[in-house]
Amino acid sequence: MKYILAIDSFKGCLTSAEAEAAVYEVLRQRCAGNDVVSLPMSDGGDGMLDAFVPATQARVETVIVHDAMMRPVEARYAVTDDNAAIIEVAQACGLTQIEPYLRNPLKATSYGVGELLAHAIRCGCHQFIVGLGGTACSDAGIGMLKGLVARLAPHDNIDMVRQKYLADCEFVLACDVRNPLYGPQGAAHVFAPQKGATPAMVTVLDKRAQQFAKYASCHCGYDCSCCQGAGAAGGLGYAFLQFMNSRFASGADLLLEKLNFDALLTPDTVVITGEGSADRQTLMGKLPERILVRAKAHGATVWLLAGSVKDTGELTKAGFDRVKAVTPAGMELADALQKNTAQENLCKAVEDLLQAGK
Repeated sequence: MKYILAIDSFKGCLTSAEAEAAVYEVLRQRCAGNDVVSLPMSDGGDGMLDAFVPATQARVETVIVHDAMMRPVEARYAVTDDNAAIIEVAQACGLTQIEPYLRNPLKATSYGVGELLAHAIRCGCHQFIVGLGGTACSDAGIGMLKGLVARLAPHDNIDMVRQKYLADCEFVLACDVRNPLYGPQGAAHVFAPQKGATPAMVTVLDKRAQQFAKYASCHCGYDCSCCQGAGAAGGLGYAFLQFMNSRFASGADLLLEKLNFDALLTPDTVVITGEGSADRQTLMGKLPERILVRAKAHGATVWLLAGSVKDTGELTKAGFDRVKAVTPAGMELADALQKNTAQENLCKAVEDLLQAGK
């Protein structure tokens, strides 16, 4: 039997690599002699760079940019052999970089993302894979545009930057978010509360996004604010679509293709995938669903692990052979999110699945 570990991060407690390391140890002890392949995963959010770098054998560049609170921060991006840049926006404006008591989407900015992009452009990159997710901001990408101008054409404007630096650039946006920029399903209403926004802040942020989109549409002659994904990463998706040559793609599929994932699959393969929370939304293009589709095409078995599980019937009907909640019933969420506890719960869940299969 061959096992492939393709587990997404458990947000708030375990990275993809940490989750897979815990499962790998259980398999090593319980299934000695079996082939176990560990593939760190990301759908474009937090951890995207750590997953894509080994898959593409890219070199890592480190630069100083500004975080979401405009403090200097060390950020990384990667460059492949064919000079394509891999950008994880959370490296510059990530929510986890900001202390909880400082989180404020009215002040948070994506400025550092523009600085990160500008550095890659200055180094000759024209192709970009951009992971949208895990940001502290909800500024519709205004900060990113300002950062680009400041680093590339400080005495001009975004029009000059587009003409001189962005005309030959192409951006693939790795993200599964399909929300518009503003409105009830927009960036502010859906995502800003997770970043510290109060209801009053949400109203202000949504109005700001509408005003910016109105101005930008008049300036550019077209409007991308209602396009799917415009609301991703606090509206960064909109800025990319409106001002750059950009398109969305499944971050999971991009990574799986880079890993040549399908070539690893056989009918005697068990793929263990997972995420922090699994429910019917998992089947809407999230990483475990993309893995499921590919694995089933080759007759492989797929196990789904998640911190919490809802809609088990729909998940099993979709094709997951086993679905297992990692967190024991009755455990407080604060306890379950402790790293050591999460690892222990994950190990116990895998042991239970292995025992059930005997």
